[in-house]
This record gives sequence, structure tokens and C-alpha cells, in this order.
Amino acid sequence: MLYNTLMMMSRIVRLLPYDLLLFFGRVLGNLYYLLIKKQRERAVAQMMPALNISEDEARKLVRASFVNLARNMLDILYMPNLNEKNLSQYIEIDHLERMRAALDEGHGVVVLTGHVGTWEWLSAAFSLNNMPVTAIAKLQPNAEYSRALDDLRATIHVEIFNRGTNELRAAGRALKDGKILGFLADQDAGPGGAFINFLGKIASTPMGPAVFSRRFNAPVLPAFIIRQPNGRHLVKIGEPMHFEDTGDTDADLLRFTEKMTKILEQVIRENPTQWLWFQKRWNTPPEMQKTNKHHTVKARRKSSETEDTT
Repeated sequence: MLYNTLMMMSRIVRLLPYDLLLFFGRVLGNLYYLLIKKQRERAVAQMMPALNISEDEARKLVRASFVNLARNMLDILYMPNLNEKNLSQYIEIDHLERMRAALDEGHGVVVLTGHVGTWEWLSAAFSLNNMPVTAIAKLQPNAEYSRALDDLRATIHVEIFNRGTNELRAAGRALKDGKILGFLADQDAGPGGAFINFLGKIASTPMGPAVFSRRFNAPVLPAFIIRQPNGRHLVKIGEPMHFEDTGDTDADLLRFTEKMTKILEQVIRENPTQWLWFQKRWNTPPEMQKTNKHHTVKARRKSSETEDTT
């Protein structure tokens, strides 16, 4: 039932002029801000210390972030309208040549990104420019919602590896095949993550981008999609980064993860209304950290299988 409802909503949304969609997003975002108290208050509480701002300023920014979120959700429903011919009407891409050069290295590309802007459209910026895009995604609590989301992603030619399946092996094959592998690296990683400073507070941080970069010698490209004042999008692609192997695997993985986290943190500070401030980013306290090494990665082998990254 939910799947059919979402796909029907998508068909209706795709009939609307995009500027009207932006207007509806503003209305829905403001309603969401007023009605969903729990998420609103969590966002305000987390934003104030992170940005060192007053409660009044935080509330203004959080309201704007809810508007962006509503527009993002409508963008996802609108996504099947995107194609190779009209992409430039919606998305401008800064330094696409960096992605082409990274792909030319022949080891695939790890994309470092987060829940910034309409992150689902970031994939379209590459896939609709003839680049093979894959991503590891978290299954939604509702299976029908996950199915609808995956079907909408398929319209822009993105291959999704859902967590809890054989996603690690599939992701490894994608890099070996020279594809793009996207990581949302701003989520709580649980007791097995790297506990490092993020926006002024220690947070469990995913190490997947560093692990896959090391294992497959793949360059890491920071890439973020930022909504512009006119409602359209700008994709910013950073300089490529490569894993530096000093012989101390744990320390090297941690150092690389810290470097990437600082980049993500800077993007959020520069675009505070574009991030999901209500997500439970600091959900795992440092005392829950596993007592073993920061990350377990076995020595390189000739086998094509991905090592354990949990």
C-alpha cells in the first residue's frame, strides 16, 4: 500500500513545474517545523553548541533546514524527471573533471559525502554524465518505503547495495570494476566506529571510506550537493585524496578518517541549513567504544574478496 502511494505521489509531483515544487516545499517545511516538536528540539539542542550560536539563531537556521528537507523529499519524488538532456537545468557541477581523472586511475572512486542538500541527486550528477554509480544504503524500517526509494534511484541508473546483505563484497567488486562508490559518512557508526571530534563533540564515525580506499587503492573524492538561493543545486567536487600507508594500518585509517571528517564538518559549518541536525549523530557515547583496535583490516591479499570492515 505504501509503495503504491509513494509511486503515485511521485507521478503527481513530476507533473508540477519545479518552481511550484519549491513553493510547496517551503510550505511543508514550515509545517513540519511547527508540528514535529521532538525532532525540532533535538536539532536546536545539537546545533547551538556545534555552531556556538544562540537559541534564537539556532531556531531560525533549523526552520530553514526543515524547509530544505521538505524540498529534498519532494526532489526525490521528482527524480524520475531527471535525464541526460535536462540535468543542467537543475544541477551545476563544479570540477567534474576531477571525477573523470579519478576514474581514469582505474581503481574506482570512493565518494565522501553526507546528508547535505538533496544527497540523492548527487548520484544523478555523475550517473547522468555517463559515470557508473553505486552506493551502500541503509535499509528503511518499512520495506515498502525502501523498495520505492530503490525504484526511484534506479531511474537515475544508480546501483544500491543495501546494508545487511552482501553489500561489502558487492561494493568491493564495484571498485574493482572501476565504478563510483558513495558513502554517507555522517552517521553514527556504533561501538565499532572511530571516536573522533565532530562539530565540537566526540562522535562514533564510519571508517568505511578509509577502509575501502586502502583495500582497493581507490582515490577518495569529497563531493557535496548544495541547494542554491534559486532552488537549484550546485555540486562541489573537492581535490582527490589517497590513502597514505605508513605501515601502521590502524593509525593510518584513523588519520585518514579524521581528515575526511574535517572536510565534512567544514561543509556543514558553511551550509548549516543544508544538514540533518536532528539525526542521532552522537548516539553512541565514547564509553561504548570497543576495546580492540580502531578497525580490523587484514593484510592485503591477491584475493578479490573484501576484507571484514566491521
